[in-house]
Amino acid sequence: MNVVALAFVALFAVNAMAVEPNERLADPALEARARDVSQALRCVVCQNETIDESNAELAKDMRMLVRERIAAGDSNQEVLDYMVARYGDFVLLKPRFNGETIVLWLGPLLLFGAGAAAVLRRVRKASDHAPTVAPLSDAEQKELAALSGTAPPERPS
Repeated sequence: MNVVALAFVALFAVNAMAVEPNERLADPALEARARDVSQALRCVVCQNETIDESNAELAKDMRMLVRERIAAGDSNQEVLDYMVARYGDFVLLKPRFNGETIVLWLGPLLLFGAGAAAVLRRVRKASDHAPTVAPLSDAEQKELAALSGTAPPERPS
């Protein structure tokens, strides 16, 4: 059983290390920056993985490009801007908040608000049309008392 568990761990550990040793920068501080930037960029082939995690050839090229830009002295933001200019806004895992993406950011809130308003309106409308129950007449009270075997309640005069 332990051998099977160890095999699964080894299998997933290999996939988790998409960054190859020959891609790494010699300076640990620059490598850490490169990893941070790589984790903010989407692999345009895999689409739901960062370029740091992806094994696609294009992701490898993108990782190398990030490291080249960082080694050349670009800031993290300059590298991100360069990648957006080259691949489009889609390359960012977390889209920027601007006029073009306002619907993307506020859309879920607006849809939730519209849904909550619709439910509230439906509940209020249903309560407005709830049937009103008229009190039992004297004859109905007596019949109910006879069926249940209890004395009918006295009505206030």
